[in-house]
Amino acid sequence: MTSEHDEVSRLLLRTAKSDRRAFSELYRQTAPRLLGICVRMLRERREAEEVLQEIYVTVWRRADTFDPARSNAMTWLIALARNKAIDRLRQRRDATASHGLEIETLADERPTPASSVEEAQEYERLGRCLQTLESHQRLSIQEAFFSGTTYSELATRTHVPLGTLKGWIRRGLLQLRACLQI
Repeated sequence: MTSEHDEVSRLLLRTAKSDRRAFSELYRQTAPRLLGICVRMLRERREAEEVLQEIYVTVWRRADTFDPARSNAMTWLIALARNKAIDRLRQRRDATASHGLEIETLADERPTPASSVEEAQEYERLGRCLQTLESHQRLSIQEAFFSGTTYSELATRTHVPLGTLKGWIRRGLLQLRACLQI
């Protein structure tokens, strides 16, 4: 696993230097996983593919902002994918609200199965680590990171001060990171 992450880091660093071959290989190695994340979050393959294209345009333009001292390349790419998918969910929610429809009325298209055993194992591990959190932390993290809900919206909905909610999420994320590093 470490060598795979090292290879993705090398490819991302070479992409930052406008190396088209490295970018092509980076896409080949990481696109299936990022597409899976987008499909899970957006529930529509066509829309997930559009977001995936946006992700790699951003990677090409902003690869030089990747700092291997701060995170590994796959984490950086997953965060980028997650943020792009959340942006799309928010756009969808805004468009749906302006048309008088509720987002819950959209068809639920099942995502495709995970593309690899490693991804399934990581997902299970994350699930186990999430279960170690207090319920308010776990639910807040899940809402903020997987549904596109802003911290402010979540604080209003849960009737807690924004600072308290942010504290729950921050402490929960620190606990998750510690659990996942074991």
